[in-house]
Amino acid sequence: MSREMICINCPMGCRLTVDDTDKSNIKVQGNTCPRGVTYAVNEITSPKRMVTGSVKVDGGTIPMVSVKTREAIPKGLIFDSLELLKTVTLKAPVHIGDVVVADIGGCGVDFIATKNVEAV
Repeated sequence: MSREMICINCPMGCRLTVDDTDKSNIKVQGNTCPRGVTYAVNEITSPKRMVTGSVKVDGGTIPMVSVKTREAIPKGLIFDSLELLKTVTLKAPVHIGDVVVADIGGCGVDFIATKNVEAV
C-alpha cells in the first residue's frame, strides 16, 4: 500500500511517498534527508507523539504548571496519559525538569515540568 505523508522532523516539511506493501522493507521517497526515512518508518510501524498538558499546584505562586513528555510516547497512550494528568496535584515549589509522572503507561517515558512555580 502506498501512502502520502509530510515529514514533521524539521521545517522542510518534505512530502513523502511511503510504500509499506512489504513491512520488512518499507520504501520512502521524497525525503531531503535521512530523518525523513526514519520518521516515515516510525510513523508506519509505531507512531509516537510528544504530549503537553498542565497539572494543579498547591501552595504556588500560580495554580497550574505546564508539563510535557520527556520524549514521544506511543499514540495509543495519549488520551490515558492526559486523563492521568487530571488526577495529579503537585506541592510547590516545582522546578523545570521535575518528574511529574514517572513511566507513563509503562512505556518508560516521564511527564516533566516545563515551568518553575515557587511556593507562596
